[in-house]
Amino acid sequence: MSTEANPENPFLPETDRSETAPPERYSHGHHESVLRSHSWRTVQNSAGYLLPHLAAGQRVLDVGCGPGTITVDLAPRVAPGEVIGIDSSADVIGQAQALADDSGMHNVRFAVGDVYALDFPDNSFDVVHAHQVMQHLSRPVDAMREIYRVLKPGGILAVRDVIYGSTSWYPELPALDRWLATMRAVMHGNGVFPDAGRSLKAWARHAGFESVTSSASMWCFATDAERDWWGSSWATRALESSFASQAIESGVATLSDLQEISEGWRYWTADPDGWLGMPHGEIIATK
Repeated sequence: MSTEANPENPFLPETDRSETAPPERYSHGHHESVLRSHSWRTVQNSAGYLLPHLAAGQRVLDVGCGPGTITVDLAPRVAPGEVIGIDSSADVIGQAQALADDSGMHNVRFAVGDVYALDFPDNSFDVVHAHQVMQHLSRPVDAMREIYRVLKPGGILAVRDVIYGSTSWYPELPALDRWLATMRAVMHGNGVFPDAGRSLKAWARHAGFESVTSSASMWCFATDAERDWWGSSWATRALESSFASQAIESGVATLSDLQEISEGWRYWTADPDGWLGMPHGEIIATK
């Protein structure tokens, strides 16, 4: 058996990948609490590293767009250029299109799509953007290769992903330690990458991008409103989202564990001294 390193996971031999990786499964699911948290995202708070690279007239593809808040926010920044958002969930795409319709922006549209088989010709886009997407893919390098195909020469891939293992918070709460361990275990069980942010540069280079610029930034939740947004979301997600059902089905956690996690988030949310920092890796990769 070959022990050639797998660029997506250096601890897994290349020849073992297809045998051991389960079918792709979204670790968070599309529960209302998940989509509510995603709807907070804007270009400013989640894609600031991309702003210097945007220009009027560009054609942009937003892969894994979710409810479309970043996608719609991109539209006026490249108008009259076109922005297209794709996601694997038809229900989420419906919500995103409704947001676009309400926004009055006429240069943005949405469609169901597969990042491994993009329904666009070669050399179609100036920018492809992916926020918190690669961590949920079992084959991120293959996804980046497909993105490379649809980029125009000189076009850029902009990717930002979390590094869950480096998340930190105050006060120190065992329930949140359990949350992080459970989240990482669920994602690993799905064959995906909770610390994807630190691998983006390597993945892009393996996908064929020779020019890759790396950066990092953090989400910080500390104000009453920020704690309520993040903590209340997770207090619900810990019990009602696909994360909860997957954790129980896989034996990673019991219902009692998840109730403890939920209460831990409620305690953290109510603490005026509560603070959480979540680091992200970012890349601009040029074709």
